[in-house]
Amino acid sequence: MDWDDYDAALFDLDGVITPTALVHMRAWSAMFNAFLEGRGLPADYSDDDYHRYVDGKPRYDGVRSFLASRDIELPEGTPDDPSDADTVCGLGNRKNDDFEQILADEGVEPYPGSVALVDALEARGTKMAIVSSSRNAPKVLEAAGMIQHFPVIVDGAVAAEEGLPGKPAPDTFLAAAERVGVPKERAVVFEDALSGVQAGAAGDFGLVVGVDRGAGAQALSDNGADLVVQDLQEILP
Repeated sequence: MDWDDYDAALFDLDGVITPTALVHMRAWSAMFNAFLEGRGLPADYSDDDYHRYVDGKPRYDGVRSFLASRDIELPEGTPDDPSDADTVCGLGNRKNDDFEQILADEGVEPYPGSVALVDALEARGTKMAIVSSSRNAPKVLEAAGMIQHFPVIVDGAVAAEEGLPGKPAPDTFLAAAERVGVPKERAVVFEDALSGVQAGAAGDFGLVVGVDRGAGAQALSDNGADLVVQDLQEILP
């Protein structure tokens, strides 16, 4: 790719800038398998389920998607539900409690290759934004020492406040491009999730880069990535 063709970089956070996708995977697995076991069902939630049904989606959408895959119906509840409530929102909140505890206990370091690319783009004047389905994006960026690089953050909390549909819809990426003042055709989307590359493709951005942290290069390409890399250092300007 030629960076002279683009004026903005729109990054997903978990799995692209920081390895917190692994923390999310652990938290989802612990929550869903305990839930299944509590209903007398096999505790068979797997990494494949994470990539197919949960990864990149807003929290409650991920819960709905996985439950539908197991033909389980629960009341919707509300975002204020306690984390022990057997509702869609209760399960999502339970997972978030687990995620925040792991983050507090273990911290997070950004991927070195991602830091190198962010530094290089900042030096050349490329505008940058974080586009994350997580409501924890500012907290994760603070913990990783990266928040100063991203004046624009469109996360799950912003999407909820503004009524923006989450990935795989392109709306959050489009909102970020608008906020950094760059036409979508001049913006690059960076995503490790299938739902995220679908969002980038649906938004008709200048380029969609899939970052293969486990979803699989072919799957990322099949779902809308124009280019797939293992690490962002591969595309330093």
